[in-house]
Amino acid sequence: MEQSTEVDIDASPERVWEVMSDIERWPEWTDTVNAVTRLDSDSLGLGSRVRVEQPRLPATEYVVTEFEPGTGFTWVATGPGVRTTARHRIESRAGSTSRVRLSVQQAGPVGTVMGRLFFRRLTERYLATEAAGLKARCESTP
Repeated sequence: MEQSTEVDIDASPERVWEVMSDIERWPEWTDTVNAVTRLDSDSLGLGSRVRVEQPRLPATEYVVTEFEPGTGFTWVATGPGVRTTARHRIESRAGSTSRVRLSVQQAGPVGTVMGRLFFRRLTERYLATEAAGLKARCESTP
């Protein structure tokens, strides 16, 4: 089961990437994240490990499985019976604007059921809140 949201941002893709890829500062612009901790010393990139703490959810370790600087990244968390894939994509639009697509996919026997029955509304709220926070942060003066 996949859920997603899109938001148009009045900022360049470079500005959006600057904010989006600075993952440890996410708690400054979205209430859906309490803390993000990098678990390795290299800069964010393919194979990076990250611990994300969110309200109402257990702390989760993600591994970056796709990484395209300036365009986006995907990270994946796995557990018994569940695989969570979160995608963060930036698309250049006319002028100096951007469109961002955020998505979360729950897979596996436990993930599909939990995603549908228990976390569907929470995920919808979190995606909308994150998109709005990213937009506000990117459109503010850097």
